[in-house]
Amino acid sequence: MNNPTASAAAFFLQLSLILAACGACRAVMRRIGQSPVIGEMIAGVLLGPSLFGIIAPDLFQAVFSAASRPVLFAVAQLGLSLYMFVVGLEFRTDVFRANLRTAALVSGAGIIAPFIFAGFIAFWLEQKGGYFTPHVSLAMAVLFIGAAMSITAFPMLARIIRENGLKGTTAGTVALAAGSFDDVVAWMLLATVLGCVSGNLMLVVAALGGGLLYTLFCLKLISPVLHHYFRDQKNDSALLGVLMLLLGLCSWFTDLIGLYSVFGAFILGLAVPRGGAAEKTAERISPVTTALLLPFFFTYSGLNTRFSLLNSPSLWLICLCLVLAAVAAKLGACYGAARFCGKTHSDALTIASLMNARGLMELILLNIGLQAGLITPTLFTMLVLMAVVTTLMAAPGFNAARRLSASNY
Repeated sequence: MNNPTASAAAFFLQLSLILAACGACRAVMRRIGQSPVIGEMIAGVLLGPSLFGIIAPDLFQAVFSAASRPVLFAVAQLGLSLYMFVVGLEFRTDVFRANLRTAALVSGAGIIAPFIFAGFIAFWLEQKGGYFTPHVSLAMAVLFIGAAMSITAFPMLARIIRENGLKGTTAGTVALAAGSFDDVVAWMLLATVLGCVSGNLMLVVAALGGGLLYTLFCLKLISPVLHHYFRDQKNDSALLGVLMLLLGLCSWFTDLIGLYSVFGAFILGLAVPRGGAAEKTAERISPVTTALLLPFFFTYSGLNTRFSLLNSPSLWLICLCLVLAAVAAKLGACYGAARFCGKTHSDALTIASLMNARGLMELILLNIGLQAGLITPTLFTMLVLMAVVTTLMAAPGFNAARRLSASNY
């Protein structure tokens, strides 16, 4: 596909197909009481080899050819960065500070319990073989499975919270804050595993030290500069242009140090001054990001998911064990931690249900693990299914919590 005109035509065909599939799946999710963003996640899987590739293999190869995938990947990364930037813009730092203790305890529980389960699971899978690549040690396997089981659907969490009227509530803010802690730890662990695999521990140092310095730089230097710039500059287009320039640089830097573009974008969003600037920017960026760009990531992830690999009852049993362990560890631990902090049954169940959703961040972590040669396509597919199931559980969980609250349980 060297002809630029043909490449453009192929891209617009992909765009049309992706948007149509996401629209249809969103409509189905709304009808069954699920968050529409989960429809986009499922649409990505359906457009991959698990369904589209089986029903029409020749058409699938023509639409999603190998030559077109680098463009698909680049657009997917742009969508992720813009979306995480919007999440940072909308993050309620005041409510976060008021619930810091609860968020820290919930986050800690949501990391420790999954890691206990991860140790047994990683040992079991390594003994069976075929799930990790040969150069991955047991310690690396434990770290990767622990990260995969403890991670939270941070970007999707923000959409689920907003779409279900939980934005600004104590439960929604605690879940979002705890989820951000969990995901930072998960990325640090992934950076550790990647550093060990490459034999270069400087990658770990760069990720940890670089991430801390970058955060301080954004909050202590960029934020005051933006505050003065927004106060003096009245041209909205110029303001947006500056923010997009910074977004590109910040995403590039955090990718470079191994924390990946999503966290660079999120921290930059936090640095944008509140009091109108952040809100106005989010209003301008969010519709295009969620409706047009983010679905590309779900599709790119779906292209790597092949349910045909789970071709025996024993593989499906292992997959079921992974899902049950993930739910028991995360849901149970986060609920218990929230109750320990004095939250009501309904708030604790809401927090735990939201924390249990793996969603988008799980897909990002799994794609990196697959591309880095840590896991096999079989384990990738199992963990994608775990991400879908745990995210689907979020809505029934907080709906049950609402019924508890309404009945004054």
